[in-house]
Amino acid sequence: MATLFQALGAALTPFSPSTSFQSKERKCSSIFVVRSSDAKVNQVVLKSGGATRKAGQLLIPNAVATQGSSSVASAASKPGHELLLFEALREGLEEEMERDPCVCVMGEDVGHYGGSYKVTRNLAEKFGDLRVLDTPIAENAFTGMGIGAAMTGLRPIIEGMNMGFLLLAFNQISNNCGMLHYTSGGQFKIPVVIRGPGGVGRQLGAEHSQRLESYFQSIPGIQMVACSTPYNAKGLMKAAIRSDNPVILFEHVLLYNLKERIPDEEYVLSLEEAEMVRPGEHVTILTYSRMRYHVMQAAKTLVNKGYDPEVIDIRSLKPFDLHTIGNSIKKTHRVLIVEECMRTGGIGASLTAAITENFHDYLDAPIICLSSQDVPTPYAGTLEEWTVVQPAQIVTAVEQLCQ
Repeated sequence: MATLFQALGAALTPFSPSTSFQSKERKCSSIFVVRSSDAKVNQVVLKSGGATRKAGQLLIPNAVATQGSSSVASAASKPGHELLLFEALREGLEEEMERDPCVCVMGEDVGHYGGSYKVTRNLAEKFGDLRVLDTPIAENAFTGMGIGAAMTGLRPIIEGMNMGFLLLAFNQISNNCGMLHYTSGGQFKIPVVIRGPGGVGRQLGAEHSQRLESYFQSIPGIQMVACSTPYNAKGLMKAAIRSDNPVILFEHVLLYNLKERIPDEEYVLSLEEAEMVRPGEHVTILTYSRMRYHVMQAAKTLVNKGYDPEVIDIRSLKPFDLHTIGNSIKKTHRVLIVEECMRTGGIGASLTAAITENFHDYLDAPIICLSSQDVPTPYAGTLEEWTVVQPAQIVTAVEQLCQ
């Protein structure tokens, strides 16, 4: 394993051994990291020609984050090409591997097999076996190897064949990935992306239907994002790879074959911004991942009933985009949270606490949170549906809120 690690490092040209590990700014062709003088706020600055713009800011506790410039224009208004979500992930990954030789991929069957959901298909042939590294079935080992590679200057993408399997690497993710930048006094950065399929599928059984957002959200030092469309899948993938922070990218197993037209030109999304899916006036519905589509299905019924819901895909699960969320609440004064995560200790619970802490005075009704039931996901299809929020429940909740 040591020999393999040395070969991987040599092939990808990490930092020179003589290079000090003191904090330095890593400059790329289109992105670099700026640290504030008080070392408390990191800003990602995107460069386009001679101009610069802020793509987002870390949230300030007990306050609303300052809004960055507007996000990239909707793909629907521009010519582009159609991709399935898993193809959009691969396109973003391939572009970053071409741009930066330090980017590499590791995981089970990610090489010549192309990944269990084909996100890495054909990348081994293009970039070689050392940059697209097939690993043994040992999540703890290859996750640790990826974190170690990140410490030397590489930018690994660690794929879990199923996100539930990454619980075997929980020690590496929590005690190493999230803490090493802090415990080393800033001498090491951990620019690693951890990604893979998760969520409740169609009769995949309990062990393959886990929602791990609640497991990882309490780990200090880790960012979490969830993609829901091919457009934001590619943009978030590229942003996660370029980030100097460890990022967990959640992909839903039932969204991989979702098709959308995305721009031909390059774009990178912010890791800390929510997406306004549908403006409205009567109630703010906060959701992410697959539940975005259950919410939009319910929204059609709600409009026919005379309601005007505002739908926000929060995308950033940690930290929350309290600017976008707060502005919506100040307008609608009612909040419904819809998630596939568990109710106890889930994303909805954390979001409820953040909203109550920051925007309680703007609420005209108690926050309602619709979550999956706190049971292992059943195998039987009918029972599986009962554990996950359905569109009819969303309609009923909005009617209750707006009474």
